Amino acid sequence: MNKQIPNFFLSDEYFIDEKVNFLKFANEYKVYNDKGTQIGIIKQRISGWQKALTLLVDKRMMPFKLEITDINDQLQATISRGWTFWMSKIIVTDPSGVEVGIIRQKFKLFKPTFTISVPATGEEIAKITGDWKAWNFNITNNAGAEVGRISKKWAGALKEVFTTADKYNVSIDPSYAESNHKVAIVATAITIDMVLKESK
Repeated sequence: MNKQIPNFFLSDEYFIDEKVNFLKFANEYKVYNDKGTQIGIIKQRISGWQKALTLLVDKRMMPFKLEITDINDQLQATISRGWTFWMSKIIVTDPSGVEVGIIRQKFKLFKPTFTISVPATGEEIAKITGDWKAWNFNITNNAGAEVGRISKKWAGALKEVFTTADKYNVSIDPSYAESNHKVAIVATAITIDMVLKESK
């Protein structure tokens, strides 16, 4: 039986807008719904020692932590990665700190691929594959059916609001079950930019 998931994850459309911060080490993104209303924010949490190490160590190896909060600053999910020397393993946790998903980066030349699995059983629940340069990704379930997309193609009223290249859309099939699986999948999708940046 699934727990009730936060309202933030009940949406089917997310529009991600990177906040440009030249003087900060941490990345930050605003999250909007399909009406153009801000519904949350993604912040990278970085300690003083990590800031110092970024000058000495390849960022691709370093740990990172992203917090997704709603508009009331309530934590919705956390994505974190430890030290890595090859393919990333990233953990998605709910606000209580319970692991709800494990993201594994797969090596495929010129085609970023991430699998999302359930921590308790190891069952793969979704896969994100795509073209990083063209910024088009498909999200498929464990049966291979498409359940969502990530792209820089804008639709509706938001086409005029967001026009620059550092913004993207995460679209989830409305018929996709509102379950704890969705938390892990959406959390991964809306942080894909940061995950790829730290993996390049």
